[in-house]
Amino acid sequence: MLTALTGMTTMTGMTTTNIQYDQVIKSCKDIFIKKAKDYGTAWRVLRTISIVDQIFIKAQRIRTIQEKGQQRVADDLAAEFRGIVNYAVIGLIQLSLPPDAPEEIELAKVSALYNQYVQAAKKLMQDKNHDYGEAWRSMSQESFVDLVLMKLQRIRQILSNEGKTLVSEGIDANYDDIINYSVFALILMNEKH
Repeated sequence: MLTALTGMTTMTGMTTTNIQYDQVIKSCKDIFIKKAKDYGTAWRVLRTISIVDQIFIKAQRIRTIQEKGQQRVADDLAAEFRGIVNYAVIGLIQLSLPPDAPEEIELAKVSALYNQYVQAAKKLMQDKNHDYGEAWRSMSQESFVDLVLMKLQRIRQILSNEGKTLVSEGIDANYDDIINYSVFALILMNEKH
């Protein structure tokens, strides 16, 4: 049985959140793989700042629509959150590859890399849910977008510091949080429908 406060239930040892997380990631990955089949890994030419800007454009569009209460372009907000997830995964993949890695990556390898990075983000989500008690379930869509935008500002600052931080997490940790905030937004959107 589902509890309103925690959103937790046991189904073969998994929580409702884990199942919902996997469903959201599946929808994101389906789009990612279809685009990889259409375009290959053209995104390999993107530098970190360009990936940050792509995520920024999507997050800013969501925020603008939230503030105006209307939109003119038909793409729904869920599609923008899925795009944010996928660009954050692209960012993590790009950080992991050596500078001389080929621009074109075979589909099986890019799919395995995608899985690797979303599993790491999911593990982080599970650890934080343990400590915070799924507080995100009480947050607003506006907060998720604001937090994504804040994480992007942090990445920009880290880049301007030549990738160095004194006591803070690195670029990869910010991408992990961006993935999780976007997944949370999508879970809550799905629950409303």
